[in-house]
Amino acid sequence: MTTPVRTTFRNMRPNARLEALIQARVARLETFYPGIVGCRVLVDVPHRHRGHGRHVGVRIELSLPGEDVIVGHEPTTHGVLEDVQEETHHKDDELEAVHKYAEVAIREAFDAARRRLQDFARRQRGAVKAHQAPNRGSM
Repeated sequence: MTTPVRTTFRNMRPNARLEALIQARVARLETFYPGIVGCRVLVDVPHRHRGHGRHVGVRIELSLPGEDVIVGHEPTTHGVLEDVQEETHHKDDELEAVHKYAEVAIREAFDAARRRLQDFARRQRGAVKAHQAPNRGSM
């Protein structure tokens, strides 16, 4: 990558562990498409509603030659609870586990970015099948 990864944390404190996870995920993306020019990642806690918990959103902007790939991901509470693997769930636990939720959101956002990047690489290689239009008869 020609420019370093820019990571921004909004409504939460910067975390070295999350930044290291983001750097590792970007390095993994480069194995799928080495021509990435730049990457910007926004980790955001959009709502501060006490009764609804703290969900973490992630937005990834990949700059590629000729196109930009933008992936936004906002996980649901149900998906996050599966990954936390706790037997019982309380709202207090949800408020304390923001970093666990951020890791899950980062992982899911980068998985979506990987799929979009693979699609871009296939299109660029010309490996996408083009189907013929169906024949239409006339009488």
